Amino acid sequence: MRVVAGSEALGGPLRRAVVTVGNFDGLHVGHREILRIVTERARARGGESAVYTFEPHPRKVLRPADAPRLLTTLEQKLELIEGAGVDVVVVERFDAAFARRSAEEFVRDVLHARLRPEEVFVGYDFRFGHDREGSMRTLTELGPHLGFAVTIVPEVTVGGRDVNSTRIRELLAEGRVEEARELLGRPYRVRGRVVEGDRRGRTLGFPTVNLAPENEVLPAQGVYAGGLRVLGEGGGPRDELPAVLNVGRRPTFKDEAAPVLAEAHVIDWSGDLYGERVELSFLQHLREERRFPDVAALRRQIEADRDEARRRLLGR
Repeated sequence: MRVVAGSEALGGPLRRAVVTVGNFDGLHVGHREILRIVTERARARGGESAVYTFEPHPRKVLRPADAPRLLTTLEQKLELIEGAGVDVVVVERFDAAFARRSAEEFVRDVLHARLRPEEVFVGYDFRFGHDREGSMRTLTELGPHLGFAVTIVPEVTVGGRDVNSTRIRELLAEGRVEEARELLGRPYRVRGRVVEGDRRGRTLGFPTVNLAPENEVLPAQGVYAGGLRVLGEGGGPRDELPAVLNVGRRPTFKDEAAPVLAEAHVIDWSGDLYGERVELSFLQHLREERRFPDVAALRRQIEADRDEARRRLLGR
């Protein structure tokens, strides 16, 4: 997959391009349906499939106070788009100057002039241009005049409700990672570098990997069964390992003002991952985080969490 930093860097129109436009935060099952259609149409036409997206998210520039916390990093989003079989991704730098373009200017001067799509597919709730003035109607009216067809992809539903990134964020905020997984089409995953902790887990007999998260969204405070995978070129294990994941403030030792941390105890494995970049997969919610009366009670609960996670993940 070719990744292009801005449409001006394309160097020329794409070949018989079938294009979709959007932020695609989370790359959930609704987004994946759009990508499936785009890649299939491009193959059928002998052309290139392309995703046109923005970095940063437009609302982080236009209304930072109410901008959404993003589910995926740019790295994750690009990997997921590549996994869907897309040929080209254009990552447009979104800034105040770009935001001043009207909807018609965007369609004529950027989408048409630089990418030259023959077909464009967008989601049913697609909005664009200055003050989000552009709508599906704008695109469907302009497209034929400029020489490309426009198709609106209907909503995808799960459990009778529309799939969208806001709903996924709400589920994660409630710790409902199993339901979030249905909407994402994969487990929710958080990446980051392993950093030095207070080594309290090691003294309890359950050493943990402490994460400095790169993702903006963590699931609700609590304990989860999940997995850990080492990224990059480090010396750690390449396969995903079963793990007990904890998101919280460690209330047995810390007060309510302590920062929320993400950590993982890898089941039946020992090793040093300091400095590695890893990815945590949140598979099942085990329990809420709570304060214990003493260290012995906490140790017993951690052991029970490990055994329950092992049973759920490994069947033993």
